[in-house]
Amino acid sequence: MNTKVFEYQYQVEPKDIDALHHVNNVVYLQYVQDAATKHWTELTHGKNFDAYVWVVGRHEIDYIRPALLGDVLTIKTWVGSTEGSSSVRHVAIYKNDKIITRTQTLWRLLDSKTFKPIAIPSEILEVLN
Repeated sequence: MNTKVFEYQYQVEPKDIDALHHVNNVVYLQYVQDAATKHWTELTHGKNFDAYVWVVGRHEIDYIRPALLGDVLTIKTWVGSTEGSSSVRHVAIYKNDKIITRTQTLWRLLDSKTFKPIAIPSEILEVLN
Protein backbone atom coordinates (compact mmCIF):
# COMPACT_ATOMS: atom_id res chain seq x y z
CA MET A 1 0.00 0.00 0.00
CA ASN A 2 1.15 3.50 -0.80
CA THR A 3 1.81 5.46 2.37
CA LYS A 4 1.32 8.88 0.72
CA VAL A 5 -2.01 9.86 2.22
CA PHE A 6 -3.66 13.01 0.91
CA GLU A 7 -6.05 14.61 3.36
CA TYR A 8 -8.39 17.59 3.52
CA GLN A 9 -11.50 18.73 5.34
CA TYR A 10 -14.96 19.41 3.97
CA GLN A 11 -18.02 20.83 5.71
CA VAL A 12 -21.32 19.22 4.69
CA GLU A 13 -23.51 21.70 2.80
CA PRO A 14 -27.30 21.81 2.31
CA LYS A 15 -26.91 20.54 -1.30
CA ASP A 16 -25.39 17.30 0.08
CA ILE A 17 -28.43 16.40 2.21
CA ASP A 18 -31.24 14.07 1.13
CA ALA A 19 -34.84 13.52 2.30
CA LEU A 20 -33.57 11.47 5.26
CA HIS A 21 -31.61 14.52 6.50
CA HIS A 22 -28.17 13.00 5.99
CA VAL A 23 -25.59 13.03 3.20
CA ASN A 24 -27.03 11.24 0.18
CA ASN A 25 -25.28 8.04 -0.94
CA VAL A 26 -24.59 9.48 -4.39
CA VAL A 27 -22.95 12.54 -2.82
CA TYR A 28 -20.37 10.30 -1.16
CA LEU A 29 -19.31 9.21 -4.65
CA GLN A 30 -18.86 12.88 -5.55
CA TYR A 31 -16.63 13.22 -2.48
CA VAL A 32 -14.63 10.22 -3.73
CA GLN A 33 -14.28 11.77 -7.20
CA ASP A 34 -13.27 15.12 -5.69
CA ALA A 35 -10.65 13.45 -3.48
CA ALA A 36 -9.15 11.61 -6.45
CA THR A 37 -9.04 14.80 -8.53
CA LYS A 38 -7.49 16.90 -5.76
CA HIS A 39 -4.87 14.25 -5.01
CA TRP A 40 -4.00 13.71 -8.70
CA THR A 41 -3.67 17.48 -9.16
CA GLU A 42 -1.26 17.68 -6.24
CA LEU A 43 0.77 14.65 -7.37
CA THR A 44 1.11 15.92 -10.94
CA HIS A 45 1.72 19.61 -10.24
CA GLY A 46 4.12 20.90 -12.89
CA LYS A 47 3.92 17.73 -14.98
CA ASN A 48 2.10 17.17 -18.27
CA PHE A 49 0.10 13.98 -18.55
CA ASP A 50 -2.36 15.23 -21.19
CA ALA A 51 -1.76 12.06 -23.23
CA TYR A 52 -3.69 10.07 -20.62
CA VAL A 53 -7.08 10.05 -18.96
CA TRP A 54 -8.33 8.08 -15.94
CA VAL A 55 -11.79 6.47 -15.91
CA VAL A 56 -13.62 4.57 -13.19
CA GLY A 57 -14.01 0.84 -13.68
CA ARG A 58 -15.63 0.06 -10.35
CA HIS A 59 -16.56 1.59 -6.99
CA GLU A 60 -17.00 -0.37 -3.77
CA ILE A 61 -18.31 1.72 -0.90
CA ASP A 62 -19.16 0.85 2.68
CA TYR A 63 -21.54 3.22 4.46
CA ILE A 64 -20.79 2.94 8.17
CA ARG A 65 -22.24 6.05 9.85
CA PRO A 66 -24.23 9.04 8.57
CA ALA A 67 -22.94 12.55 8.02
CA LEU A 68 -25.29 15.46 8.72
CA LEU A 69 -25.61 19.08 7.68
CA GLY A 70 -22.71 21.13 9.03
CA ASP A 71 -20.52 18.16 9.93
CA VAL A 72 -16.84 18.67 9.26
CA LEU A 73 -15.48 15.63 7.46
CA THR A 74 -11.87 14.59 7.08
CA ILE A 75 -11.37 12.97 3.70
CA LYS A 76 -8.27 10.83 3.20
CA THR A 77 -7.15 9.14 0.00
CA TRP A 78 -4.20 7.08 -1.15
CA VAL A 79 -3.21 4.88 -4.05
CA GLY A 80 -3.17 1.13 -3.54
CA SER A 81 -2.12 -1.64 -5.90
CA THR A 82 -1.25 -0.52 -9.41
CA GLU A 83 -0.52 -2.80 -12.35
CA GLY A 84 -1.16 -2.98 -16.06
CA SER A 85 -3.66 -0.25 -16.90
CA SER A 86 -5.36 -0.34 -13.48
CA SER A 87 -4.87 1.43 -10.19
CA VAL A 88 -6.83 1.08 -6.97
CA ARG A 89 -7.57 4.22 -5.00
CA HIS A 90 -8.79 4.17 -1.43
CA VAL A 91 -10.88 6.91 0.18
CA ALA A 92 -11.79 6.97 3.86
CA ILE A 93 -14.08 9.64 5.25
CA TYR A 94 -14.08 10.47 8.96
CA LYS A 95 -16.30 12.50 11.27
CA ASN A 96 -14.90 13.25 14.72
CA ASP A 97 -12.09 10.75 14.12
CA LYS A 98 -14.59 7.94 13.44
CA ILE A 99 -14.78 6.39 10.00
CA ILE A 100 -18.11 6.95 8.28
CA THR A 101 -17.42 5.60 4.77
CA ARG A 102 -14.73 3.51 3.16
CA THR A 103 -14.37 3.31 -0.62
CA GLN A 104 -12.16 1.39 -3.00
CA THR A 105 -12.19 2.49 -6.64
CA LEU A 106 -10.62 0.72 -9.58
CA TRP A 107 -9.34 3.31 -12.04
CA ARG A 108 -8.17 2.51 -15.57
CA LEU A 109 -5.69 4.57 -17.54
CA LEU A 110 -6.65 5.32 -21.14
CA ASP A 111 -4.89 6.93 -24.05
CA SER A 112 -6.56 10.36 -24.32
CA LYS A 113 -6.81 10.14 -28.12
CA THR A 114 -8.00 6.57 -28.64
CA PHE A 115 -9.71 6.06 -25.26
CA LYS A 116 -8.21 2.56 -25.17
CA PRO A 117 -6.57 1.14 -22.04
CA ILE A 118 -2.84 1.69 -21.84
CA ALA A 119 -0.26 0.21 -19.49
CA ILE A 120 0.59 2.74 -16.83
CA PRO A 121 3.93 4.25 -17.92
CA SER A 122 6.88 4.52 -15.53
CA GLU A 123 6.56 8.32 -15.20
CA ILE A 124 3.03 7.90 -13.81
CA LEU A 125 4.04 4.96 -11.62
CA GLU A 126 6.70 7.18 -10.08
CA VAL A 127 4.08 9.83 -9.28
CA LEU A 128 1.67 7.28 -7.79
CA ASN A 129 4.29 5.56 -5.65
